[in-house]
Amino acid sequence: MIQATTKTDLTFYLQTEDNRIDTSVDSSKIRHLVKFTNDMDKSVQYAYSSVHDITNRYTKFVFTYNANPDVYTGDINFLPAGYWKYEVFEVSWTGAVAISAGNAPVTEDDVLPVGPTHGVVQGLVTKGKMYVAEKDGTQQVTYTQREEPSGTNYIYYGQ
Repeated sequence: MIQATTKTDLTFYLQTEDNRIDTSVDSSKIRHLVKFTNDMDKSVQYAYSSVHDITNRYTKFVFTYNANPDVYTGDINFLPAGYWKYEVFEVSWTGAVAISAGNAPVTEDDVLPVGPTHGVVQGLVTKGKMYVAEKDGTQQVTYTQREEPSGTNYIYYGQ
């Protein structure tokens, strides 16, 4: 499970090469589109990482905190805090890799016109859970004072 904190940058490592789909191109022509889905409010953010280093065993992903998320620059904003799902999609290029509008798909269903600088989503390579802790400590849990129950079948936490 990936551990993250709201309002901070995020770096994590995932095994992607074992599940590689488009083996006809070099690893330098591969990027990964990450879909983050919040379990509580079902909000979705897509992003390409700002640092994307593929090695034989893992891929390093780096995302930067920004109040205004941007799929192309790797800017993310994990609010609300709590559990999120992540899905990693392989995107391949035949020519120069261009992570920009019109050249990189913004969702797993996005199909761009055929061209060497246009990325093609090959498919899902990995998925998992991520826990985002709250940096400020006020958003995630709200406690409400309750009256003491009259019965004996309850656990009561008083003042």
